[in-house]
Amino acid sequence: MEQWKSGRSSGCESGCKVAMRKALERIEPYSPGKPIEEVQRELGIREVIKLASNENPLGPSPKAIEAALSALRRVSFYPDSRGHDLKDAIARRYGLSPENVCLGNGADEIIRMLAEAFLEEGDIVLSVEPTFTQYKFAADLMGQSYMSVPLIDMQFDIDGLKDAITSRTKLIFISNPNNPTGSILRGDQLATLISFIPETALLVLDEAYADYVTDKDFQSGSRYVGPASAAPNVVVVRTFSKLYGLAGLRVGYCLGHSRIIAALERVRSPFNVNLVAQAAAIAALDDHEHVERTIALNESGKSFLYREFERLGLDYVPTEANFILVRLGARAREVCQHLLRVGVIIRSAHIFGLNEYARITIGTAGENKRLVSALEDVLPAVYGGNRREWQSLKNAL
Repeated sequence: MEQWKSGRSSGCESGCKVAMRKALERIEPYSPGKPIEEVQRELGIREVIKLASNENPLGPSPKAIEAALSALRRVSFYPDSRGHDLKDAIARRYGLSPENVCLGNGADEIIRMLAEAFLEEGDIVLSVEPTFTQYKFAADLMGQSYMSVPLIDMQFDIDGLKDAITSRTKLIFISNPNNPTGSILRGDQLATLISFIPETALLVLDEAYADYVTDKDFQSGSRYVGPASAAPNVVVVRTFSKLYGLAGLRVGYCLGHSRIIAALERVRSPFNVNLVAQAAAIAALDDHEHVERTIALNESGKSFLYREFERLGLDYVPTEANFILVRLGARAREVCQHLLRVGVIIRSAHIFGLNEYARITIGTAGENKRLVSALEDVLPAVYGGNRREWQSLKNAL
């Protein structure tokens, strides 16, 4: 048999003639924040803190850990593919039916399933800019168009969104609070947005960080979900990765009209949420004390970092999430690299098109202090000179 010759340049090794889908040529693999272990291994640093991926600095609930350990004894069995107990617990939390809940392998899979279930040729995905990159990925994956409406002063432009909607708009993704800015849609803005969403489109509210919001004007989109809902085309996406500290187990879910959920179930992979993850998530939902400690830690850390950023002369965007978008100047990526070398991992915001910014997770008191101390050393080093010279450069940022 004649050996295959090299095909088109699609990243295949020599001898492969199988062409990938054309749509994939638009997609760059997702680049997550560096894990602690990788930095330790590459730089030989023992003490590393990670403030790049918006993880819970307190870790998971002790009850969730206990439930996960207990579930390990049963991992020779497949998990409940329908996730009955977890869906039931989530539904009770929102006063909904399990038919209004779909489980995902993290919120990322929910976003992908929405694209797979609803996008067809000629459809448009609409969102804002800057925001979570997975919304564009969902459009690109299905080979469909993506449009974005720029934020105004890091806040949502409701009129701009209204003007951008056309008869071809199928999915409208809104991160609320928005990643990476931490800004929110107020309740009246959300109601206005819902009022002009056409019946042929879905409004997807990604509320990954909603549990951290303290602004009294915020309203969760979950109030619009359910049999009596006046907005059957609203979907709310949530995750156990942030507040509940289960990022490594990958558990997400969405709330929506039963017909929307039924469509998602058609594209959902069987056993997509593993047995251990389901058990831990159920336990995490019931640990209200851990939730309260997490929120309190976040609020105190936010206040501390606001004060310190102001002292350092750094602009930042007030946040309703567990991260802060900070302006580090024209050499922001260089600042991030210098911080990495001293064992402090933060997220350069260039991936969001914000070249002068970094997104910094609010950590423990000790982690926050270490971050500030590192910035005091790194900023003047990057911008050329000693601390006194750095002081004169502050206003230039």
